[in-house]
Amino acid sequence: MNNAVRTDLALEARELWREGAAAGEALAGVEAHEIARGAITVSAVDILDAEGERALGKPRGRYVTVELDALARREENAFADACTAISEQLNSLLKLEDNESVLVAGLGNRGITPDAVGPETIDWVMATRHLKQTLPEDFAAFRPVSAVCSGVLGTTGVESGELIAAVAERVQPDAIIAIDALAARSIDRLCRTVQLSDTGIVPGSGVGNARTALSRETIGVPVIAVGVPTVVDAGTLVADLARSTGLDAESAAIRGGEKLIVTPRDIDKNIRDAAKLIGYSINLALHSGLTLADVDVLLS
Repeated sequence: MNNAVRTDLALEARELWREGAAAGEALAGVEAHEIARGAITVSAVDILDAEGERALGKPRGRYVTVELDALARREENAFADACTAISEQLNSLLKLEDNESVLVAGLGNRGITPDAVGPETIDWVMATRHLKQTLPEDFAAFRPVSAVCSGVLGTTGVESGELIAAVAERVQPDAIIAIDALAARSIDRLCRTVQLSDTGIVPGSGVGNARTALSRETIGVPVIAVGVPTVVDAGTLVADLARSTGLDAESAAIRGGEKLIVTPRDIDKNIRDAAKLIGYSINLALHSGLTLADVDVLLS
């Protein structure tokens, strides 16, 4: 993969490999396919083995990308279609039995807007664990769900992975959904893409400040990562723009570009929209039979 380009999206890593591959060369250890869900496009990249890991620079597992161009264009029913697509993919990755519990973790710093998608999403997640315990008959149709915002090491003094591991040890979830901001290669995918994976997540990786990984190996239960690309580093941006105009991407990469982060000027609105979308999708995925109208009422 091109060293001048950094991306957290498996879809983009595959695109980069194909751009640098010789004509007719096959990408071993990786399978990919695309499906349509109404106006929403869903792509899956499966990294199958060590060869696939080396080629794309990511751990083996399934990476699902939901592209939200229709939602950005405010097409009719695009929000409902996007929620349906994301909730379906979440269910496919989680593989939960009835009444198994889930911990939803919002990673990132609420005080820094491009990093706030995790904490903001938690505001839209229906926490039901306490209700299941105190009013079991009234909430029999709901799954036990707990939610936590981890904060960041610089303000809490506690690694996100340490905090979530401690909470998980106490509440004993059957699975964890971790939401965080990511970095993209292309500015066209900023806040217009949701990536889901069954490989866990490394908090802070989107801004080049990787911390302790959250995964089945470190926590002890499946960790489904949900990420939204909110930034692109300047070196990657310059290299990508150079490539699109036919220039050499390596020579165009700017010195120190990895220290500069670029984000859309309307990032505050984009984060609010993405947080609501992911929160609603999680609610639909975890509580069978709910509709968008039900979620509206329950969160009002």
